[in-house]
Amino acid sequence: MRRSIVSKFLGKRASLYLFIISGTGASALTYHHTLNPHRDSHSLVHCITTSFNGVVRSSRSLYTITANVVDYKYSLQGLSKDTDQYTRILSEVHLRSAKRILKLCEMNQGFYIKAGQFVASVRQVPTEYSSTLASLQDQAVPCSFEAIKEVLISNLGSDLKEIFLSIDEQPIAAASIAQVHRALLKDHQEVVLKVQYPGLNDRMRMDIATMSLLTKCVTWFFPEYRFQWMVLEFSRVIALELDFLQEARNSVKTAVNFKHSNRIRVPKVFQELTTSQVLTMEYCKGRRVDDVDYIREMGIDPRKVAKVLVEAFAEMIFVHGFVHGDPHPGNILVSLDEKQGFCLVLLDHGIYKSLDEEFRVNYCQLWKALVLLDSHKIQQVAQHFGIGVYAKYLPLIFTGRTINSKAAFGDGMSVEEKKNLKQEVKSLSIGDISEFMESLPSEFLTVLRTDALVRSLTSKLGSSQRERLVVYANYALHGLSLKSDPDSDFVLKDVRTRIMSKIDHLQVRLVLELLQLLWWLRDTKRAVVTWSKQITMLINGLVSDLHTPTSVIS
Repeated sequence: MRRSIVSKFLGKRASLYLFIISGTGASALTYHHTLNPHRDSHSLVHCITTSFNGVVRSSRSLYTITANVVDYKYSLQGLSKDTDQYTRILSEVHLRSAKRILKLCEMNQGFYIKAGQFVASVRQVPTEYSSTLASLQDQAVPCSFEAIKEVLISNLGSDLKEIFLSIDEQPIAAASIAQVHRALLKDHQEVVLKVQYPGLNDRMRMDIATMSLLTKCVTWFFPEYRFQWMVLEFSRVIALELDFLQEARNSVKTAVNFKHSNRIRVPKVFQELTTSQVLTMEYCKGRRVDDVDYIREMGIDPRKVAKVLVEAFAEMIFVHGFVHGDPHPGNILVSLDEKQGFCLVLLDHGIYKSLDEEFRVNYCQLWKALVLLDSHKIQQVAQHFGIGVYAKYLPLIFTGRTINSKAAFGDGMSVEEKKNLKQEVKSLSIGDISEFMESLPSEFLTVLRTDALVRSLTSKLGSSQRERLVVYANYALHGLSLKSDPDSDFVLKDVRTRIMSKIDHLQVRLVLELLQLLWWLRDTKRAVVTWSKQITMLINGLVSDLHTPTSVIS
């Protein structure tokens, strides 16, 4: 009954709705042109084509968003939030809405694919969305080489033969904004060319304008549905990713940050062959980090790969304060290494976030408080982040415990905790979630997104949550040991403070060491029990065979 509400609502108003979506598509186009009054002049045909495509794409968007909002509004109307029926129907609406958005992204392609990937990587969205939209990670339609060649010529010069001995016309990778081709320089050095799709900037401005306009319209009609924070964060991220010169600078800085490590490799950038639309890098062999079968075939323990991966991103977050914001499987390669066995190759350095020093130190303090179960300190740090009343959810987000949990760091919630949490979460509305996400600083959103992607990868590699948590905690302590800005409140001002700080850090390290010892004993006990059962079964089987009478053959 409730499921048919959306189709009835739209069906009865088909003519009116067609008029509205066409009008909104045109409005989005006007809005786009208003935001970009100094755009380059184009031919009449190009403008008409762009305008028509813009109306069609934005109309699809409006239809999808309206259908979802109506579905939520009327499917849940009159239901009490603390009932199982509400939970069940809410999950069904989540799934239907996620499927509509998936279809929209597949039809509109381009930045909609990127936007869908972005939503899937945000841990705070319902699992129905993240699991449904996860399929977009590998969806990208390659562009023809003729179009790619035009971009290369306009950026590197008309005679590509003066630079390259050969360029492979078949791309080795294709994403939502660019595709990658292998090439051979005149000095026979193998490189890869990351080439931006033609006309991308126009489509980006149009799509971002459409998304922005739609979210404002939705909020105007339904104040509790506030998604501007997601559009703002996505537009910031995508603007960074479109500038390949910035990506080159990020790549160089990351290489410097990891120059001490023989486990992390960053491809060399050829600056003289890099522009805002073309990025030329050295070719690095390797396979995707989530290719577990390949990793095992090479004699590498996937859990060791997971540990190196977590350590690399923990170092970025807690120590460097310079974070790779898009560590999906295609951007990290496992490469064989003669000395170390393997190393990780970090690719796609377009999306980075420089963490404010005060944020970095506060984030380290948060993890220290999570280890010590210091709820007062967690709330204090949350005030610095501007999270306020939502501080109690921080332990749940990062460690899977409630703020007053008695469980040890790295252990899951008790049955009682899960029961209480389930009741509490039922009282949260979409408006509460929107308010929480809006309250987060942009650095926090980047860290959450990166952590979600790293967590997904380590899970595929067979690593446990507690191994990741211990690495994070250790790097947080290392991050706190670094000197801050001289004007910061975190500066150690005298010898007594330094000594107390050292004791404080030793306390946390002791807690971590004791926890790891406890986990080792627990795992050993399980292993001994399992081994004992297997031995007992084997002995019982042998005894049974000895007492079985031998048949006599006459």
